[in-house]
Amino acid sequence: MRVAFFTLGCKVNQYETQILSQLFADDGYDVVSHTEPADVYILNSCTVTSTGDKKTRQMLRRFKSQNPGAVVALTGCFPQAFPDAAERLPEADVITGSSNRARLPEAVKRRLATGERVIDISPHQQGEGFEHMSMKKFSERTRAFVKIEDGCERYCSYCIIPKARGPVRSKPLTDLREELHNLARASYQEVVLVGVNLSCYGAELGIRLIDAVELACSIDGIQRVRLGSLEPELLSEEDIQRMAAQPKVCPQFHLSLQSGCDETLKRMNRHYTTREYESIVRSLRKNFKNCAITTDIMVGFPKETEEEFQQSMAFASKIAFPKVHVFAYSPREGTRAAAMPGQISKGEKEERSARMIALTQEVRKNFLQSQVGQTVSVLFERELAPHVFEGYSENYTPVHLSSPEDLHGKILPVKIISAQSDWCTGQLM
Repeated sequence: MRVAFFTLGCKVNQYETQILSQLFADDGYDVVSHTEPADVYILNSCTVTSTGDKKTRQMLRRFKSQNPGAVVALTGCFPQAFPDAAERLPEADVITGSSNRARLPEAVKRRLATGERVIDISPHQQGEGFEHMSMKKFSERTRAFVKIEDGCERYCSYCIIPKARGPVRSKPLTDLREELHNLARASYQEVVLVGVNLSCYGAELGIRLIDAVELACSIDGIQRVRLGSLEPELLSEEDIQRMAAQPKVCPQFHLSLQSGCDETLKRMNRHYTTREYESIVRSLRKNFKNCAITTDIMVGFPKETEEEFQQSMAFASKIAFPKVHVFAYSPREGTRAAAMPGQISKGEKEERSARMIALTQEVRKNFLQSQVGQTVSVLFERELAPHVFEGYSENYTPVHLSSPEDLHGKILPVKIISAQSDWCTGQLM
């Protein structure tokens, strides 16, 4: 039997798809690309925006058209948050949520054996534990993503994730240590700790994110430890200093901003002010040499005036983010923001997105130019063209260089000699 997977959404979803792939392979399936003929197609969905839901429906239809006789399974955040809507999708033969992934192989077996439609969505419960999962091998050979936290209880006014992912729960340090040792034995040199709300790691266990970071840094064979997206207000000065004492911690931090206007942040139910955010950025830059702070910025949130948008633009320029994911607010069914008055027109949101992107791209160019002349450590990940390799420095600057040798998977010192619009060019030292 051949099984194919397709993932929508974040790094946590990608990690979970790798877990599912491992489960099915252990069950005797041959794992193939989603573009190939398969007996089973599994779609791990995202429901952060309505666009994600649209992509889910499109992929389900594509899989059925590729092989009408195949079993098509839908899992992940969309059916967990909107079970009734998921059940109405005729292309989905098997439907599970984000809380019972381990039962998906058995659900597929039931469909194959009986031909009946299988719907198995378990609601999240307060007090539920972290789902036991551990990866030994990833399709990407240079960097391993390690999910250490699930769930969110921050309830931003625009976000459906607390409904889709449930309460905060964390991977115990003993389980994390075992997984990290397995990855080190598999020759992964960089690990990325990820979670739905990573900053809340350990809240129910009496530990904190810094404890997981220090554990990861203690594992022989792992050369780099990187963090996924962070909620800024949960990053304390003490934790920043403890991280800075670990040479393996990469000086790149993705601090989710959303808006550079305090009034907009209040309506979003974010839990910090721009002044507090800036203070955290200053601390990171003080403690980490050549530190890169990346972020997300939303434009067109309900009631966002031109003045508020200008404040957000000015703050983004002031912080000088090396990279920004800019996106327009999209009303999400089931959230408070979707029912707020003062919804911004699609045209206005697109126009503001274009202005914010133009600003942040110019700032990115300046950052890349600032890297010229520096010697950095680069983990090479792929060959772009014959003898042309791409890798990432500690602060996640993309670096291209030419070499007659195969550099894939190696960490090497590189001098940055020039900056392009979206990457730097280097030479081996």
